[in-house]
Amino acid sequence: MLDLAITWEWIAFAVRWLHVITAIAWIGSSFYFIALDLGLQKAAHLPKGAHGEEWQVHGGGFYHIQKYLVAPEMMPEHLTWFKWESYATWLSGAAMLMIVYWVGGELYLIDANKADLALWQGVLISAASLSIGWLVYDALCKSPLGERPTVLMVLLFVLLVVMGWGYNQIFTGRAMMLHLGAFTATIMTANVFFIIMPNQRIVVADLKAGRTPDPKYGKIAKLRSTHNNYLTLPVIFLMLSNHYPLAFGTQYNWLIAALVFLMGVTIRHYFNTTHARKPAPHWTWCVTALLFIGIIWLSSAGYSRDVPEEQATLSQSQQVFASAEGYDEVRDIVLGRCSMCHSREPFWEGMLWAPKHVYLETDADITAHARMIYVQAGISSAMPPANVSFITEEERDKIADWFRSAREAGGIALALQ
Repeated sequence: MLDLAITWEWIAFAVRWLHVITAIAWIGSSFYFIALDLGLQKAAHLPKGAHGEEWQVHGGGFYHIQKYLVAPEMMPEHLTWFKWESYATWLSGAAMLMIVYWVGGELYLIDANKADLALWQGVLISAASLSIGWLVYDALCKSPLGERPTVLMVLLFVLLVVMGWGYNQIFTGRAMMLHLGAFTATIMTANVFFIIMPNQRIVVADLKAGRTPDPKYGKIAKLRSTHNNYLTLPVIFLMLSNHYPLAFGTQYNWLIAALVFLMGVTIRHYFNTTHARKPAPHWTWCVTALLFIGIIWLSSAGYSRDVPEEQATLSQSQQVFASAEGYDEVRDIVLGRCSMCHSREPFWEGMLWAPKHVYLETDADITAHARMIYVQAGISSAMPPANVSFITEEERDKIADWFRSAREAGGIALALQ
């Protein structure tokens, strides 16, 4: 019989893998077409309606590409649509959000020190915020501000900063970063699903019917595509941030996220300009470096290493783990083999912060991270790294037996937390 915790871990891994694969496909095609669009050259011999052309070489062959701002005179028999890369990325990301931050919400989603919310309330806020963000953004784009792209981009930046701050008032730092990334990715995919693809279908339908397509549809789609281009790099950072506690586990994490959005703009501006064969704006790298220095400074500003003076109140599931057979021994093992690094003031030489800001000093800490301890140090030897604290196989077996004992007492839901 399959171990539920192990199966769930592999499901999470598979979904994460799928998300990375689809994201690579989406980002790759997005960056390619932006670079292609900016590098198009005008020529006298171009067909009627063609805006520009580009010659490229790759994989031993040459490619001749032409772009039509509206549409060619004749609809080609074969037309490739680029949409599923975006849809699959969002769907797999949504599945990842549910697996990690909804099912594992007691540990990863709600920060009880920030907001006294039930898990279902946190999940509701998580889901609702993504759709609300799109509605606000879409309304801004459809307002007269749509004719003022620079002002619109500034307002979009303000919206993202406000959302980051708002998430940080409720969620853990890890969840704040991930949700801000999901919030942004939702805007990007919704741009494709609700705006870019429908507009392209209107143009294709007009062309098939012998009507002259209205160029406004291409203009609208281009605006949304440009927004997606500038938002891509920050989304990647936010998705990777849960591996780096200096990004998510600090007092000013929402400001760090704000600076990352600005870095995304400066980096993409450099490449967009050079792809357009204009003089390279090298100043953007200086600005990017200064923003990154600001992030480094913010990551340690206001950091506190105070160990809680009183034991936190254990949740119902934590109480099951704390009362399960073998917990006292496991607690001693964790304190002896793990807490030298996983503490608010690590004892390991050269280590300033606990890995991923995971603390294993108190009963509340240990029971909250029960499944992680089981997977990382019980049924696998991932922790401690290189077994630097010399944990024995017998001790690993005790950790595994303790978790299984608690699972039998607490049921399936407990095994997934």
